[in-house]
Amino acid sequence: MGSETEKYDYIIVGAGPAGCALAASLSKTTIRPRVLLLEAGGKNEDETKRVDGKRWTTFSTPSLNWGYKTTPQEGCNGRVLDYSRGKGIGGGSAINFGVYTVGARDDYNTWAEKVEDQETFGWEAMQQRFKNLETFDGTIDTEENQKYAQPKPADHGNQGSLRTGYAKKWESDVPLILESLWESGFAQNPDHNSGDPLGMGLMINSASKGRRTTAADLLIDIPENLVIVTDTPVQRVLMQEKKAIGVETKGSKYFASKDVILSAGSLDTPKILMHSGIGPTGELNKFNIPVIQDLPAVGQGLKDHPFAPIMLMRSPESNDRNSFYGSEEAMDAALTQWNKDNTGPWTQYGCQVSCGWFKSEKVTSSQEFKDLEASVQQFMKKETIPQYEIIAGFPVHLVFPGTFQDYSYVCLVAFLMNEQSSGEVRLQSSNPDDPLLFDPKFLTHPFDQRAVVEIYKHLLEATRHPSFAKDTVATVLAPESDSDEDILEFWRNNGSTSWHMTGTVKMGKEGDADAAVDKRFRVIGIDNLRVADMSVVPVLTNNHTQATAYVTGVTCADVLIREYGLDRT
Repeated sequence: MGSETEKYDYIIVGAGPAGCALAASLSKTTIRPRVLLLEAGGKNEDETKRVDGKRWTTFSTPSLNWGYKTTPQEGCNGRVLDYSRGKGIGGGSAINFGVYTVGARDDYNTWAEKVEDQETFGWEAMQQRFKNLETFDGTIDTEENQKYAQPKPADHGNQGSLRTGYAKKWESDVPLILESLWESGFAQNPDHNSGDPLGMGLMINSASKGRRTTAADLLIDIPENLVIVTDTPVQRVLMQEKKAIGVETKGSKYFASKDVILSAGSLDTPKILMHSGIGPTGELNKFNIPVIQDLPAVGQGLKDHPFAPIMLMRSPESNDRNSFYGSEEAMDAALTQWNKDNTGPWTQYGCQVSCGWFKSEKVTSSQEFKDLEASVQQFMKKETIPQYEIIAGFPVHLVFPGTFQDYSYVCLVAFLMNEQSSGEVRLQSSNPDDPLLFDPKFLTHPFDQRAVVEIYKHLLEATRHPSFAKDTVATVLAPESDSDEDILEFWRNNGSTSWHMTGTVKMGKEGDADAAVDKRFRVIGIDNLRVADMSVVPVLTNNHTQATAYVTGVTCADVLIREYGLDRT
């Protein structure tokens, strides 16, 4: 229970990647401030959720997932889409699919430009934080496969708590598919985490030596001045006029002498703010919530990366999946081995796929692109900024059990980068226990509709190239034809979300109409209240955003450390 008199220096709400990174960084400073980390979910200590090859299944564990859904999507023929959000220590890092990519250096330099602070948010500073976070293992056991990844030590860290790298062994067709995509015309990339993600290569995993890593790993060996309380959803921020003094949960209050920092993510941080009287006046008035600070940007600007798949049946001779996934006995024995020493087939199957980011001249030459604001066009033409991503080898049968009985298939997925559709999250009641209404408004912008058609055409061309097509025996899921209309309709009926929700409490300069926090993570108009999670990031980074969430938490910590002199000796 909270104390009406005991105060912490800092209260952090949410133990996902950003919250854990922030809490660990603050608590380990030389001053050793008293830090309270509040998590709505549980401790998440089940080791079986760390099996590398089973990372595609953890999202289906109810205790680890809030189970959110979107509102019916007009751009997706009225479908309601899965909007999974992690619950418990580790947050989204405990249920995501283990892709660890940092994005493009131009993402971060653009962030810095938007807030006029290159020193804090530019690529040079961000890359150093990424390196400090990780221990990267780039070794590959099979000698003939070592040519597929050539990371430079200067682009990676070796002393951080997050263990990242490549799987030691792979399914047999990983090199075959990668080679065929290169032969079809995709450029090569020896390391997506160099700051330039363009080109096809091996995906870097948030896993190492057969075991997935989560934000919980940042909390190992924490000092006593960091207190962690789980199963404690925060309902609102406690205010003294326009100053945050603590937070309220069901039956408890916790107080902070310095700052309250919300790290509950793009779907829940706006909820806490609005139930605290901070947000659009019209939205708060609908539910009789007293307005403390009119902040129209709260809940607006929701961005994500929509994707759509193609599934092809392959010659059984081209891969070895049936020998493992087709045998319950083999999978059970593999789990027994993993439980013993984190080795075996569950560190091979489903553990290494390929991915790449690409520019599309057909997208950037389209009329829909030319109709965009000049600043948006300029951003997408920057050297390291892609228009789309391709993943090859997505194990659909693990995400949707029963999809296949013959596992000799391949699933490739096309992701739209830099979508122009802009969504929102809004209140549905005055009860802080009710989730917000989530409306990403997928495929409602003309540019997005043109872009998904063009990038999917490129994916179709690649799968039909002789080097790839020679092992394809049937099409399982694809558009009815190559027409623009059928491809767009396919996206509307089969597209989904990447759970990369970003931008609902956006950071900006003073006076920016779409800004809710300033470059020091401070909520505009409120003292001692900050936000540090993906909701503040003003650029939907060109990656899978868990890495950006981590670095956002560390960056906020650096700002606080500098501001309060926490590292003085």
